[in-house]
Amino acid sequence: MDFTHLDHRGSAYMVDVTDKKPTVRTATAVGQVACSPEVLQALRDGTVPKGDVLAVARIAGISAAKKVPELLPLAHTIGVHGCSVELEIKDDHVAISATVRTADRTGVEMEALTAVSVAALNVIDMVKGVDRSAYIRTCGITAKSGGRSGDWSREL
Repeated sequence: MDFTHLDHRGSAYMVDVTDKKPTVRTATAVGQVACSPEVLQALRDGTVPKGDVLAVARIAGISAAKKVPELLPLAHTIGVHGCSVELEIKDDHVAISATVRTADRTGVEMEALTAVSVAALNVIDMVKGVDRSAYIRTCGITAKSGGRSGDWSREL
């Protein structure tokens, strides 16, 4: 297997995408934050002391998708042309989904993962005063499209 971020000496470097043609690319990631029944009810009722957890987490996730090159040293600066972050209260967790779109030279998988991760961290930050045991249960890519490798999907 060839690792594209390693040179012939095994040193990490940023892949040059100059010659790649911009194409429409999309990636979706999902995650879950496990919470106590009390927190889930407070989220449903809108009574979490720190405010509207889901709205703040949604904006945090969108903001995070646009900051990936600041966090991941080998990530390219690309145009995040669309980003949706959705949060839904389930029976034993908060489900998070992020879909990121671009028309650029490289994919947006890291942007989608970062959006979900930061939204999840935001949920935990805002509920930790009520539930110190809240934790991120999953986070992963469920679909991508565009680019040389084409379309890919899986269930998580």
